[in-house]
Amino acid sequence: MPRRRRCRAAEAALAVLLLAVGTACGSRLPESDFEHRERATPAQDAGPIRVGIVTSATSPVGGDAFTGPRDGAKAYFERLNARGGVEGRRVEVRECDDGGSGVGNNTCVHRLLDEDKVVALVATTALDYAGASRVSHARVPDIGGQPIGAAYDTWPHLYGIYGSLAPRDGTTGWGGKQYGGTEVYRYFKREHGARTAAVVSYNQAASAAYARLVERGLRAEGYKVVTEQVDFALPNFRAVAADLKEQGVDLVFDAVDSHGNAQLCEAMDRAGVEVTAKVTNVQSWTSTVPDDYKDAPRCRNALWATGSSRNFQDTGNAAVRAFREATKGLGTHSQWQLEGWAAAMWFTDAARSCAQQGITRACVDAYMNRSQGWTADGLLLPVRFERLSEPPEHRETCLSVARWKDGRGWVTQGDMNDTCFDVPQLSYQQ
Repeated sequence: MPRRRRCRAAEAALAVLLLAVGTACGSRLPESDFEHRERATPAQDAGPIRVGIVTSATSPVGGDAFTGPRDGAKAYFERLNARGGVEGRRVEVRECDDGGSGVGNNTCVHRLLDEDKVVALVATTALDYAGASRVSHARVPDIGGQPIGAAYDTWPHLYGIYGSLAPRDGTTGWGGKQYGGTEVYRYFKREHGARTAAVVSYNQAASAAYARLVERGLRAEGYKVVTEQVDFALPNFRAVAADLKEQGVDLVFDAVDSHGNAQLCEAMDRAGVEVTAKVTNVQSWTSTVPDDYKDAPRCRNALWATGSSRNFQDTGNAAVRAFREATKGLGTHSQWQLEGWAAAMWFTDAARSCAQQGITRACVDAYMNRSQGWTADGLLLPVRFERLSEPPEHRETCLSVARWKDGRGWVTQGDMNDTCFDVPQLSYQQ
């Protein structure tokens, strides 16, 4: 049986639901760029371990759109320090808000790498990761970042939270193309008998491009596909809802932002649209659903989320309980917080492996290169970095699935390690 691999659908969805594509570009890096080396410092003689977190905390898409991974990572490090840190050394977090711009991102990268001298970046969540090539040139491991753009499938020394099979030699994916599977569409077809799916997008470049990818995937799985596009500035979701009812759709996928999703759901409820699932992604997998969809109870209870990490409400799992206990002071909870927590855990495992010889960038990076099948104590589907010379045509891909139910919240649908499909991989460009 082929090895089970993590879901790639969430990666692609992020780029469009945030309506931005942060593609890092540049030439391949000669090894001569990497000839500098660090001198290891014995752990017992060193001070705090300094890490950096870059977040687009203030950005064009909203003040709290990107802060989940940061908050989860900080909660993990606070808990770690309260328990003695790494071999007696506390982790010191240096934060930087890049404002959601490429210029701001480069400024953050310069400050954290060159001035603060961080050992690693952790849980990067950047709208425009313009500084990715600089991080790679400096051989600073970037651990557990959210793949909003193409950087984590482009540069060495960058380790996205879901892993990568791409060569990561300075060129995105394979020849500029990335690949994603059809596992989400296969799931709803096999498990729920869905046959007709709608894809709703804006008349905006990134939104339309992602919508086309979803359409291709749905058609590859044999769906009848209904396409709906609305004006970005003045979207007419009432007309969309009326057509969804007329077409008798089973599933609704979208390439719009969170506010647009709420408006779409309200319009669906008013039009009396009933679907098997209104499918969203990991970024919208939050505890704020009752407020976000307060005027759309029918659509709200048809919300499903898919991703590559264990449901943050699965408190029957010990690792999830640890996360929830440490973050109980936060006003809300989200899947991105849990993934930020996992990113901090990943760095901590790397740092512990280096404690005796010295916690340096090079040692942490070497550990990350060996991170095959890492799961964050079961919070993630097994993560791999394989550097395949050719893109896979098929992969066995596993999927984490939850649905919203009023009074219960996000309810897990089957074990993510068993919800697996051998599906085709389709190319796309960001």
